[in-house]
Amino acid sequence: MKAKGMELDRRRFIKVSLVAGTGLLVACQAPIPSKAENPDHSAGKGEGFIPNAWIRIGPDDTVTVMVKHTELGQGTSTGLCMIVAEELEADWSKIRFEIAPVAAVYKNPEFGVQSTGGSTGVKTSWDTLRRAGAATRELLISAAAATWNVPLSECLAENSTVVHAPSKKRLRYGELLARAASLAVPEEPRLKEPGQFKIIGKPYPRLDTLDKAKGKTVYGMDLKMDGLLTAAVIHPPMVGGAVASVDDRKARSMPGVRDVVILGSGVAVVAETFWQAQTAAHALSIQWKGGDPGLGSESIMARFAGRIREKGVLVRKDGSVEKAMENADRRIQAVYELPYQAHACPEPMNCTAHVLPDRCEVWAPTQAQETARDTAARITGLSLSAVRVHTPFVGGGFGRRSMPDFVAEAVRLSKAVKGPVKVIWSREEDTRNDYYRPAFYNWMEAGLDRDGYPVAWIHKAVGQSKMDALIETSAPSILPQWLPSPLRYALASAIIPIGKRFLGPKGAMSGSADMAYGIENVRVEYVRADLPVPVGTWRSVADSRNGFVKESFMDEIAAASVKDPVDLRLRLLKDAPKHRSVLEVASTKAGWGKRLPDGIFRGVALHAFHGTPVAMVAEVSIEKNGRVRVHRVVCAVDCGIAVNPRIVEAQIAGGVVFGLTATLKSALRIKEGRVRESNFHDFPILRMDEAPRVEVHIIKSADPPNGIGEVGVPPVAPAVTNALFQATGKRIRTLPVDPAELLSSIICSSQ
Repeated sequence: MKAKGMELDRRRFIKVSLVAGTGLLVACQAPIPSKAENPDHSAGKGEGFIPNAWIRIGPDDTVTVMVKHTELGQGTSTGLCMIVAEELEADWSKIRFEIAPVAAVYKNPEFGVQSTGGSTGVKTSWDTLRRAGAATRELLISAAAATWNVPLSECLAENSTVVHAPSKKRLRYGELLARAASLAVPEEPRLKEPGQFKIIGKPYPRLDTLDKAKGKTVYGMDLKMDGLLTAAVIHPPMVGGAVASVDDRKARSMPGVRDVVILGSGVAVVAETFWQAQTAAHALSIQWKGGDPGLGSESIMARFAGRIREKGVLVRKDGSVEKAMENADRRIQAVYELPYQAHACPEPMNCTAHVLPDRCEVWAPTQAQETARDTAARITGLSLSAVRVHTPFVGGGFGRRSMPDFVAEAVRLSKAVKGPVKVIWSREEDTRNDYYRPAFYNWMEAGLDRDGYPVAWIHKAVGQSKMDALIETSAPSILPQWLPSPLRYALASAIIPIGKRFLGPKGAMSGSADMAYGIENVRVEYVRADLPVPVGTWRSVADSRNGFVKESFMDEIAAASVKDPVDLRLRLLKDAPKHRSVLEVASTKAGWGKRLPDGIFRGVALHAFHGTPVAMVAEVSIEKNGRVRVHRVVCAVDCGIAVNPRIVEAQIAGGVVFGLTATLKSALRIKEGRVRESNFHDFPILRMDEAPRVEVHIIKSADPPNGIGEVGVPPVAPAVTNALFQATGKRIRTLPVDPAELLSSIICSSQ
């Protein structure tokens, strides 16, 4: 979906302002929002709001790029700065960035709210920032030509200067600001052709790496200010539970404790330090209510299995599946079960808020600034314009930080104690109070012709909708901000059920319903399940599940028809050239078909996330204790123009490691109504010494950039489990891989 007014209007494309003491500020999106919606970029005294700013140039030639996406460690900020620097002809050493404040102009056009996710950072900023950079470059060239009184054709920009070619005169960008602000803005800036790129496509170092290496980067947990108190929260141990009563007498008497506050989400202790707050929180005597002690992972999956024959929502229907199945020479079936997964962000949930009578400031490590602002406004009763959200650097998000629950706690606590409060969740609270990747039960069936090729394909799945919580929290932000708050919230309540009905099934079956394999008869169906377990978006969302199911079952078809897994896929990808290309490159680079050392086996998988296809070949072995060792993963990706190949490689490698955790190690399990896991000892993540060597081959392309942050996750699980099938003859249909079961299958196959 696109936000109203986000379409580019070239006649109102650029607005220019000269900011006293700060330089030239260029905006590149229309229309201009109302003053209440505008970001405040002013640095000079007496300056008001400056609308729509994307680029700011200082007198010292420093170029500051306003980045509308949260920097979660994925490197988006560097990529966006490279786009601006390329078209602006800027000196890279002068480039800086700031995370944009909340404003209508910074909405993500794919979501209708200001948020980071879906691998949309570079994709949704590419055209806007190129035009901003190009228009600014032409504006500065015009300013220099006017200063020298020479033809424009004799001037060119390079390295943050404008050069008069005949005379070799030079003017720095910082020297041209006043003149530039007085000139007409180019309405149709000339963009570079890909062959002219000097910065884009090069492996530039990230702008944030050095400070992170030196420990200078300020994350949300690092925030300090005068009078800041810290809060620790104890949430209900039962899924869906609530506070019944609290005896806080002991906690209140402990050193540093300022207050104990009952929240809708739990009980918080506010103290001078986190250690004091956490220690006192464990001294609370809390009686809980609610929750279902009969709720458990096994019973949930059994419930899903019992509903698989129910009629669901058709998400895709091609041809006549029933007829094709009846006429098929052979039919194969399989069931795949996937557990809940936590995000396990390196930086646990935290937020700082300061509520004052006339305003509220929030420092939130969030992926959804607009949702955070709306949450704070609703709790405080303040207008949207009275709430300001600051976004620090974030230690991983993976979709978890799209939810505002931790923001709400900070705002409520600041309001209660009448001062600034930083909420920090312990690792245990973070693990047990997540919005998890939902568990799913998948029924797969294929009909094969006499040659062993699939002519019919069915994927039917039962599980919770990851979209529900996201729709509930973001609906007010999607609606026009000029609407009176009561009306906006009322309308949001009205559209939430509609959004769930239409977006839920599509979101649940993403990565399955849009598969590229050329099978004539396809049915993809979703059966919704409602449970009290909180679920939400998780890196690569439903594709992480459906990619595993789809690619595992495709391998089952290959085995059943005695076909090479790569050849079968290529045969089914005649109308998908990008998919074919990455599969051919990955398989060739991995040496598919060539002999491997004894005890090492290969598996292949292919998946496209939101238009970016990735193929992977994994090389694995099985240790004597049944544990799986992944030695090498060879990847090929077509993401359009790779703005920064180094970042593309890092994101694919990071996706592989993230995906391997869910493949080999982690699962979120519920027993007697409680989440069993609490920390890394029982929710382990892949360790450095367990990480494979990852090779990434980027297909050269002149197409606009596509997403890259999540695409490395979906193919790795099936690539590994398909290799394990080659090793053992056992088909892995449930994750994570169980070493004991794997070892048992090896013993049985050897007897």
